[in-house]
Amino acid sequence: MRSEPTQYESQVSWLVFCCLVGLQLTMANIHFIGGEKGGVGKSVVARVIAQYFIDRGLPFLGFDTDRSHGSLMRFYTDYASPVVVDRYESLDTIVEAACEQPDKRILVDLAAQTHEPLVRWMDDSGVLETASDAGLSVTYWHVMDSGRDSVDLLTKVLDRFGSRLNYVIVLNQLRGENFDIFDKSGERDRALSLHARIITLRRLHEAVINKIDAGSTSFWAAKNKSTADATGLGILERQRVKIWLNNAYEQLDGLYL
Repeated sequence: MRSEPTQYESQVSWLVFCCLVGLQLTMANIHFIGGEKGGVGKSVVARVIAQYFIDRGLPFLGFDTDRSHGSLMRFYTDYASPVVVDRYESLDTIVEAACEQPDKRILVDLAAQTHEPLVRWMDDSGVLETASDAGLSVTYWHVMDSGRDSVDLLTKVLDRFGSRLNYVIVLNQLRGENFDIFDKSGERDRALSLHARIITLRRLHEAVINKIDAGSTSFWAAKNKSTADATGLGILERQRVKIWLNNAYEQLDGLYL
């Protein structure tokens, strides 16, 4: 029967823990928010993560690939810059920013139909190899609705990158609440075998989301009444936003971003 750890062993364990935490905090992270299919809620997820970084005091830089309806550019202007997905020199700025500012997380909101040009850039430029050499962690967030297309697109991503990427799969209940197709497809188990993390973004009342979007309002403004309130949100609507965000934050906390 093993005795309790000695004081020395406890101190060593604590030092190892601190080193691992320090590595986690100092390693720059690039987060690609994708899903390829339009309308699955990628931009909402990107906005939630941006607000999470702000509320948790985590410095970050945002990049928006949507030329016509850039969500980060619209809702978080002070933190975001545009990037053109079919121009390598534009995409290069993502990795360069991560290398030059390792204290900041990099958040990239991918527009629909950007998978192929993104893959070409990553392959031709050796992005994943460069990131590994520079000590950068690259995570692909696959945002899903409840349909078959989202599962097929996940298959495409896993086939292409395998264990070369970190994955977070977001089951977006704003776009459907029944994910049986995903659960029964075999892709869930495959993703888990690649150490993917799976989280759920709960449904928020549609009228609330519509008011937030109509007013180009950040989620901070949506949950906090200001003296010049233009959102039109009522007291209980704001409360629903707070509850919704708190649930999302609890899940993001578990990812150690």
